[in-house]
Amino acid sequence: MQSTASIQDMQKQTLAFPSRLRSTARLHYHKVMETQQVWRPITSTLYFPVGPGTGFLYLVNLYFLYQYSTRLETGAFDGRPADFVFMLLFNWLCIVITGLMMDMQLLMIPLIMSVLYVWAQLNRETIVSFWFGTRFKACYLPWVILGFNYIIGGSVVNELIGNLVGHLYFFLMFKYPMDLGGRSFLSTPDFLYRFLPNRRGGVSGFGAPPSRRPAAPEAGGGGGGGMGGRHAWGAGFRLGDD
Repeated sequence: MQSTASIQDMQKQTLAFPSRLRSTARLHYHKVMETQQVWRPITSTLYFPVGPGTGFLYLVNLYFLYQYSTRLETGAFDGRPADFVFMLLFNWLCIVITGLMMDMQLLMIPLIMSVLYVWAQLNRETIVSFWFGTRFKACYLPWVILGFNYIIGGSVVNELIGNLVGHLYFFLMFKYPMDLGGRSFLSTPDFLYRFLPNRRGGVSGFGAPPSRRPAAPEAGGGGGGGMGGRHAWGAGFRLGDD
């Protein structure tokens, strides 16, 4: 009898282990801030509860992550791995802070949507295809995905937070300093350039950052491609231009 009870107790603990693991991987404000479980911001970004009702959504998100991360790496961030990593880190930190404030437990979808949003803004005029053969400009893609999830009854909070964080990065890194002539509030830290130096060559595509407004030349030839490996983003070309 005692051995049977021990086996049953072991079975209960074994069945409870996945539940404890799922709970440990999620983001909780009090667990992070009060008990210093500092791994939760990372695990909540990597973990996704795959099940009969979420498996398809998980595969779609993996597709978006691969598709648009690859396009950014080979397009606007081609040869600039440090700038690409900084974009991911900035978006991730903003999403973690938002998640702690809004009690968001899973952060994978917001991070993927923020990457997709940046790509969509850098390729505004590119025509993309969506479900049922619909075609529209890439700048509308993040909002079409948000609206589609709302129609099918899903939560749109994750998509909305991802779009807002992506817009924050795009505005501070590209739109405000390059298009509106404002100061640059974001710049890739020098230590990232030391670990991930810029490289030349390769094939670019899928968009480029907006061109910086013309400015009066400064003494000493100060530009974006000088000290620290920083890159002068330049004008670039859109797909289909001569």
